[in-house]
Amino acid sequence: MFHNPSDEQRRALLQEANTIAVVGLSNKPDRTSYMVAAAMQNAGYKIIPVNPVIAGETVLGEKAVAALTEIEEPVDIVNVFRRSEDIPPVAEETLKMKHKPKAFWLQQGIANEEAAEQVSRQGIEVIMDLCIKVDHALLRIGKKS
Repeated sequence: MFHNPSDEQRRALLQEANTIAVVGLSNKPDRTSYMVAAAMQNAGYKIIPVNPVIAGETVLGEKAVAALTEIEEPVDIVNVFRRSEDIPPVAEETLKMKHKPKAFWLQQGIANEEAAEQVSRQGIEVIMDLCIKVDHALLRIGKKS
């Protein structure tokens, strides 16, 4: 049975991370994905929007890409805003990235045991059903420099 990493492990991950690829990031400011990504950007993280519908557009000052596999630079966390049943293809794409991320983070309300197992077998930490923004606040992560 799946268990999220401990508070200490998630705190360390968030403290060490610099870049977050946000799968399903909307270009609409009233959407949760936009608000969460903006908060993480304001906390000092680089955000890479991943959404085929808005690929090429600029969201939060960053150019959106259609797929995780288009990202050339290292990504620390793949943060996912997709329905639970849509997670397996995102997990497969994560495993095909040019640089293996440290974590695969499914937002609050999102869980997929099969995808979690697939990704964790490749040495990527999995967090499910937790909001990265809430965790960042609760774990008292200081502003990144």
